[in-house]
Order: sequence, then C-alpha cells, then structure tokens
Amino acid sequence: TMIYDNLPVYKASYDLLLTIFRLNRNFQRDYRYTLGENVKNELIALLVCIYQANATTQKAPHLLKAREHVVVIKLQIRLLMDLKQINLKQYATAAEQIESISKQLAAWHKSSEKNK
Repeated sequence: TMIYDNLPVYKASYDLLLTIFRLNRNFQRDYRYTLGENVKNELIALLVCIYQANATTQKAPHLLKAREHVVVIKLQIRLLMDLKQINLKQYATAAEQIESISKQLAAWHKSSEKNK
C-alpha cells in the first residue's frame, strides 16, 4: 500500500489544515476558539479517515465518513467568510482546495466500489 501521507488527497487536506491554522490567528476572539477550532478538528478527522481508508481493504465506510467531514468543512469555511473572518480571496482559495479534496474522495470511493 501507498504511504498515506504521499496520497494527493491527504496532501491537499493537510495543506488546507495548515491554511486554517494560519488564518485562525486573525479571527476575532469569539470565533478563534469556536468556529476556528471546529474547522481544525473536522480537518484532522478528515485526515484520520483518509489514513484509515488507505490502511484497509474496506475503504467505503471511511471514505463515506471523509466525505461527510468535507461537507461540514465546506459549510464552516463559508460561515467564516460570511462572518468576515476571512476575505473573499481566502475563501476562494479554500473553496478550491475543498473542491479538489471532494473530487479526489469521490473518485477514490468510486474506484473502491469497483474493486470489491
């Protein structure tokens, strides 16, 4: 099996986590410890799902869970923009990263269903 941290979807998710850590410093106090922490926790949970999917032959349940985390992350990042904690450019960059992660997970899920 491939080492999980070489997986493009893992790398993309990790990069987004780094981005959120950097942006979190500039969030207002009200959001830094609530929404900011929640996004980071969702991203860490996503990374764990990717690791688990990679480590087993039963990938589907982990990939399904990973895709659920992506939905939550997408919502939270949208909220950060609407609450003016990140600007439109930062949101656009994050949204692009999420879209890429989402597509990669969907493709992986599809191919894991085929290989049953």
